[in-house]
Amino acid sequence: MKLGQILTGVALGLLPVQAVARALGGKPSDFIIAERAPLQDIVTWDEHSLFVHGERIIFWGGEVHPFRLPVPSLWLDVFQKIKALGYNGVSIYTPWVLHEPKPGSFQAEGVFDYGPFFEAAKKVGVYLVARPGPYINAEVSGGGFPGWLQRISGNLRTPDADYQQASRNYIEHITPIIAKAQITNGGPVILFQPENEYSAGLNNVTFPDADYMNHLMKQFRDLGIVVPLINNVAWPSGINAPGTDAPVDIYGHDAYPLGMNCTDPTYWIDDALPANWRETHLEQSPSTPYMLVEYQGGAYQPWGGDGFEKCAEFTNHEFERVFYKNNIAAGATIFNVYMTYGGTNWGNLGHAGGYTSYDYGAAITEERQVHREKYGEAKLIANLVHASPALASAVSGYNTSGVYTDSKEITTTPLFGNTTNFYIMRQTKYNSLASTSYKLKVQTSAGNLTIPQLGGQLSINGRDSKIHVTDYDVGGFNLLYSTAEIFTWKKYGSRRIVVVYGGPNEQHELAVSKTSGATAVEGSGVKFANRNGNSILNWQTDAKRRVVRIGSDLYIVIVSRNEAYNYWTVSTLPAGSAYSHDYTPSSDLIVHAGYLVRSASISSGKIDLIGDINATTTIEVIGGAHEDINSLSWNGKDLASKRDHNGFLSGSVSFSAPEIEIPDLESLTWKSIDALPELQPNYDDSAWTDADHTETNNTYWKLTTPTVLWGAEYGYNTGSLLFRGHFTATGNETVLHLNVSGGSAFAFSAWVNSTFLSSWTGIGDAAIANQTLLLPKLQHGRDYVLTVLVDHMGHNGNWFVGYNEMKTPRGILGYSFPSHTLPSFSSNSSRADDGIRWKITGNLGGEDYRGGPRGPLNEGALYPERNGFHLPSAPTESWPSDVGPASGLSKPGVRFYQTTFELNIPKGWDVPLSFVFNGDKFTGKGRGWRAQLWVNGYQFGKFANGIGPQRRFPVPEGIFNYHGENTVAISVWALEEGGATPKSIELVAGMAVQSGYGDIALSPMTGWEKREGAY
Repeated sequence: MKLGQILTGVALGLLPVQAVARALGGKPSDFIIAERAPLQDIVTWDEHSLFVHGERIIFWGGEVHPFRLPVPSLWLDVFQKIKALGYNGVSIYTPWVLHEPKPGSFQAEGVFDYGPFFEAAKKVGVYLVARPGPYINAEVSGGGFPGWLQRISGNLRTPDADYQQASRNYIEHITPIIAKAQITNGGPVILFQPENEYSAGLNNVTFPDADYMNHLMKQFRDLGIVVPLINNVAWPSGINAPGTDAPVDIYGHDAYPLGMNCTDPTYWIDDALPANWRETHLEQSPSTPYMLVEYQGGAYQPWGGDGFEKCAEFTNHEFERVFYKNNIAAGATIFNVYMTYGGTNWGNLGHAGGYTSYDYGAAITEERQVHREKYGEAKLIANLVHASPALASAVSGYNTSGVYTDSKEITTTPLFGNTTNFYIMRQTKYNSLASTSYKLKVQTSAGNLTIPQLGGQLSINGRDSKIHVTDYDVGGFNLLYSTAEIFTWKKYGSRRIVVVYGGPNEQHELAVSKTSGATAVEGSGVKFANRNGNSILNWQTDAKRRVVRIGSDLYIVIVSRNEAYNYWTVSTLPAGSAYSHDYTPSSDLIVHAGYLVRSASISSGKIDLIGDINATTTIEVIGGAHEDINSLSWNGKDLASKRDHNGFLSGSVSFSAPEIEIPDLESLTWKSIDALPELQPNYDDSAWTDADHTETNNTYWKLTTPTVLWGAEYGYNTGSLLFRGHFTATGNETVLHLNVSGGSAFAFSAWVNSTFLSSWTGIGDAAIANQTLLLPKLQHGRDYVLTVLVDHMGHNGNWFVGYNEMKTPRGILGYSFPSHTLPSFSSNSSRADDGIRWKITGNLGGEDYRGGPRGPLNEGALYPERNGFHLPSAPTESWPSDVGPASGLSKPGVRFYQTTFELNIPKGWDVPLSFVFNGDKFTGKGRGWRAQLWVNGYQFGKFANGIGPQRRFPVPEGIFNYHGENTVAISVWALEEGGATPKSIELVAGMAVQSGYGDIALSPMTGWEKREGAY
């Protein structure tokens, strides 16, 4: 770019978008459309699918947020588990709120550095979709918007000049990071999404605003993004599709068809299964592949909700069978499951409506374990997709009943390829629990057939779906048809292996064209026939495996669906070269191995497998153990291996769970300190921020107090807020009415001097509370201090354009102090000066936060947090010893507890550790107390007794030091008269897994240093 062009670009960048349009001599949409020529030829597309390096691919992936796992050395672990699923892609958000805590100050270091994440994706061969917003939603604080946006007057997510100016620095810094990781630069990023769920507007803003979207896309393009731009409207609305005034390259939408109510996990509402998506897509964007950018992989849960275990059951393996296969029927070839690994809202990351866990009921648990059945089912579906290249260009037919079967109770959606056809079968009443029998009627290269040909009937049980195939290529063999579902197939020299499976007690039939016969080489119970030169196999599903050989080269491995969960495909391609576009039918092994297979390599006649086990396991390579391969190793240890008559190579790995010694928290020596010295007489708050603003740029919320008493107004956006109002009593005060905002499930407590007034103990769905506080007798002319502690649960999102809900303040929205008057009052307005002088604090430094590598949201307003006493090596020697946080408090207030202990978890074992807070039954209403948890300085839990639903708080290795000293801190906030006593707080171990992953490096563990200016 010439210097003159650079200077022109800089000048234009300083103008609001309307001025840019004028400067360019037209609408921004005119400008960007003129610029939209192909920018690269590595990632292309047609109406069916993506191409990468000229190879047609199906993107089948899942959502992962690196910022929800602040241990970069574990990112590869998650990628390996996603690759093991059969997924070839991951979608990520980047949260502005973590990268620009202060206007103009961008950071992306340590746990917020994307470099290791990109490298891990590249190593395992996973494509990435980058979604930097600036708005992301994602159930993070502010929907990804930093709190300081509350101080601008313009509409968020619009062309308003101050929003454009505010977002520019983030865009100009995050975009080059992503641009460097594009596939054109050797990285994994193949798609890029500007904005997020840009779907609806309110309050008379222009929506959709083509000028806004075109300007945003131009910003990203000018900063180096050359891969295709995509979008994700919340429903199939057609917004920003090709042909509109602000077109992306590839149009897509989101879908959460079952909703988020996990109360009864067995309840599927009627008519929730989409039946017309293909037709809608052809109307809205016929020139692009059908793309589902976010598809339900679990469910979001609010404070007081049902908990993620119920959501995992709600969106379980049955949900995946019915709904994911329905997406295949609709022709989706870009598909992303939100979430596949959810992680943790550590460090006050979450938005106001959500709690610490972000497990989401996903296929991979918050502890990164893969024991949920939905993980296995997702693996079966994904492997079929990637073993079936014909799917990428197959054309969806119409949903029909009684055409391809003899039963109206079965609905069939055909997908027609050039040769191969797929038939997606389900119950017509999709949520039926009945079992329905049928015969399949299809056209094949051998003519019209009614299947099964050898007698009997096929069946679909309740909440199930099947994919039958015809004329399906298996490395040169033609599978004339198969009613059993295909897990995968591979080709090794002249040998072909295909693995098929069926549900319990189902009858299935399969035929191979132009073959002379079949031989049972393992197991029994398979009927054979040969008709017109086609070998036919018919069987009933059984727990025992059967293997049938067709001729000398085709091996058909028949297993039950539950046993198919234990089969894996694993690439032998070198690290960095294992993408789908690198794949060949012989580059993957087929392995039967139990819990997890991570990676494989072949050298010197030996297969080296890396993986995890949770029981003594037989490792069996059924595909890829060629004649010149004679041995097998597991996690670097040679196995006593043997090859059977089918050429399957196996060996056994023993498992013996280790003794895991973890401390009894109640037996440790704790140190404790009062976390609210502000209640002590003569406390000096002169270093605090004066809450003296009499006006605000926040036009969303009407100011009703003499000065602004909102955290974000003064740069306090996280954790908790403390207010101190100094006043001289008239002697007539009897009550104080407070209107306080903290976000869902928040609490607040108030004192006059050291006298407790009252608390709002919280309700799950209450974000704002009105409380009338009875005052003690105040003495005329005496000075008093009103202290209010507010739990800050995060900022609201900003989903509706023009609504500006993110600007909902946290703090004191209003107050009324009857009978407190001063002679100088000349008005009854609540905005009139009432003589109260307010001070405010939050985390030390506010937006100039002092929390170091743990990020801008990790700390709140409590005295120990401001002074860093939650960090390792804090100076606790002079603090009194304590029996621990379960000892409780005798009066309302907050006490801070700290202890240290050693862990010595055996190396080579993945053992999840969690803290469990035992208290009252969860009813959605707060009772008695709440608590916070820090591990080695990282905030990893906010517990609300009585509200729930979270009681167990996992903390990963890398935050925990599994082989050394750990510092744990817990604050307990007693909310009611008489104080509070937690029932108990425990540290517990989960399922131990013997792992080949390797060592896990600690996240940054900076210790305590005296903080200059701390108060």
